[in-house]
Amino acid sequence: MQKITVKMDVIRYINCCIVEFGRRLGLEPKWACRYLYLHGGLEFLDKNYQAEHLLPLDDTIDDLISYCKRHGGTLE
Repeated sequence: MQKITVKMDVIRYINCCIVEFGRRLGLEPKWACRYLYLHGGLEFLDKNYQAEHLLPLDDTIDDLISYCKRHGGTLE
């Protein structure tokens, strides 16, 4: 039961980041998710959850934008 709860926390956090990323860039969540998937942002969030979830959400979105730009993204 503990593993499921921990993974659900990660899923909720990633979902929140997708929505806020989309709001910041004027994208619907569907397109924000697609963009993050294509440029490694979702994997970044999953791998770095332990550090990123402790930061303010604005800092996490800034990190996502920078990471995606380094991996071929063009949105700012």
